[in-house]
Amino acid sequence: MEAGLSGFNIDAPRWDQCTFLGRVRHFFNITDPRTIFASEQELDWAKAMVEKSRMGLVPPGTQVEQLLYAKKLYDSAFHPDTGEKMNVIGRMSFQVPGGMIITGFMLQFYRTMPAVIFWQWVNQSFNALVNYTNRNAASPTSVRELIHGICVKDRDQNELGHSQRAAAVGITQVVISRITMAAPGMILLPVIMERLERLRMVQKARVLHAPLQVLLCGCFLLFMVPVACGLFPQECKVAVSYLEPELQDTIKAKYGEHVLFAYFNKGL
Repeated sequence: MEAGLSGFNIDAPRWDQCTFLGRVRHFFNITDPRTIFASEQELDWAKAMVEKSRMGLVPPGTQVEQLLYAKKLYDSAFHPDTGEKMNVIGRMSFQVPGGMIITGFMLQFYRTMPAVIFWQWVNQSFNALVNYTNRNAASPTSVRELIHGICVKDRDQNELGHSQRAAAVGITQVVISRITMAAPGMILLPVIMERLERLRMVQKARVLHAPLQVLLCGCFLLFMVPVACGLFPQECKVAVSYLEPELQDTIKAKYGEHVLFAYFNKGL
């Protein structure tokens, strides 16, 4: 590894993930909508660079900026649990273009029942795909987390067991984040459009109402996606004492009193 990169840890967050502002800056970086235009070759390069950096095998002449850009592309396109490339539509970086189109049309076409049903179906299908793509992948897809629990680990990523209480914490945080993400656009945008539609210039250009609504929705999402994702740490931390009594007993029997906290990826 280059002398200037000898102490570089590519997995260390650039901003403090224990603070809300640090998390927002982190998610502004990896939910950047421009990353969805990265080619397959660029994404494969990014993954190779990240893996080489982890092994200390960075090619000579590599700059820190190149590694940071590679990590940005990697985080935006590859699942944190499995390392597999995620489908484009399900990535959080697609939330702005995908959400702005769907939400904009939901707010524009609501006057007939078929239109409402169609756009609600599109919206729920999109949400389902995003949920699946950004799920916690430490457990099989067929497992229902609230029934069977979610995989929790110690600080060194050693598996401790499965916890229903941890699953409830993660799901609750994701639900709050998703509501926060969509609420400003769904609540404030109709008010803004009502005011704009009173203007004579806007009344004359009715054909522009839908594009304008989509554009305004995109402006909301551009800021609200990273803000909502940053409300809670992606890697949840819960006290072992909060977990199910039987799981606590298992952890204490194996590790004694040394493990005080359990960690898990709550997904996005």
